[in-house]
Amino acid sequence: QVQLMESGGADVQPGWSLRLSCEASGFTFDDHSIGWFRQAPGKEREGVSCITSDGSTLYSDSVKGRFTISRDNAKNMVYLLMNSLKPEDTAVYYCATRWGDTGLAFAQHEYDFWGQGTQVTVSS
Repeated sequence: QVQLMESGGADVQPGWSLRLSCEASGFTFDDHSIGWFRQAPGKEREGVSCITSDGSTLYSDSVKGRFTISRDNAKNMVYLLMNSLKPEDTAVYYCATRWGDTGLAFAQHEYDFWGQGTQVTVSS
């Protein structure tokens, strides 16, 4: 069975850092791209970052320069390091997977499997 499980969400203050983790199983991990998405209350779910099988990365404009995505194929893990967190980063964060690199990185219909999400709250 394909399974993705996020962890690491927490309540933090503005300016703090947090690292999210996504543990994957049930598919050929190193042949897939992994994306991070988030959904804030009352808003549509949006793409945050994506990493391909060869390690290429993409970021949304709102997080570029603050967030870093990485993967460890030996552990079937993907990470999202979030620095300089802002209140507007508050959301449920999801990881998702798709095979290959075709299409748009943040086209949500391209992603076949999703985790259940982890809550990140940034407030003072």
